Amino acid sequence: MGDKRFLTLADVAEVLNISSSQTYALVRSGELPAIQIGGRGQWRVETQQLEDYISRAYRKSAAAVRQGIPSEDAVDR
Repeated sequence: MGDKRFLTLADVAEVLNISSSQTYALVRSGELPAIQIGGRGQWRVETQQLEDYISRAYRKSAAAVRQGIPSEDAVDR
């Protein structure tokens, strides 16, 4: 993710290979912490927050596999 401390939602979407609207939904739900910057309130995600989110997603996925939850359901939990 380079040397940037903060990423735009488009940057995060690219890293996670998801749409911008899915990224915004993660931020809106509080699952991915972000801050609003400037007068137009543009969202930024700190690189460390994204790394933490990815780590949590791996743990959540591993727990779902151990419990025998089908992978499709694990994504939404």
